[in-house]
Amino acid sequence: MKVIGQQRNSRMCVICGLDNQFGVRAPFYNMSDGSVASPFRYRAWHQSYPGRVHGGMIAAMLDEMGLRGLWAAKNNDSEFGVTISLETRYRKPIPYEADLLATGKLIEDRSRLFAVEARILTMDGEALAEGIVRYLHLPVDRIAEGSSVHEEMPYSPECRIAELPLPA
Repeated sequence: MKVIGQQRNSRMCVICGLDNQFGVRAPFYNMSDGSVASPFRYRAWHQSYPGRVHGGMIAAMLDEMGLRGLWAAKNNDSEFGVTISLETRYRKPIPYEADLLATGKLIEDRSRLFAVEARILTMDGEALAEGIVRYLHLPVDRIAEGSSVHEEMPYSPECRIAELPLPA
């Protein structure tokens, strides 16, 4: 599927923070169908049992896809919100050091709430985890008093990917 742009990254977020040496450092791409996709890898320091990623790290990636899914659908990264619920289904153990793909698609958008369907897949399209993330629309200054989006999310990488293999 065609990539239409790349979303910015933060400094220290455990999922997208480029300055967090123990984070995932995932990139996020707006797709031509209005969804978001992220090719990424978990690392050994994200483990629970040997060879497996901790369920909290899996849930964290699904959660990240919530806001990212809204941004992709609206092609606008100036809206924010906070997670109010995350329904998670773990389908198979997720190994670290494996190439994975996270996806998110906005499925509901109302004045106060929005919901995104999120998934973590193998590069062959096998579902490993999925969830529905519900967010409350909230301005960033109400989420973290005194924070600046430009200070917290300063990285706007140049998009160098034209397509990603998204399963149907």
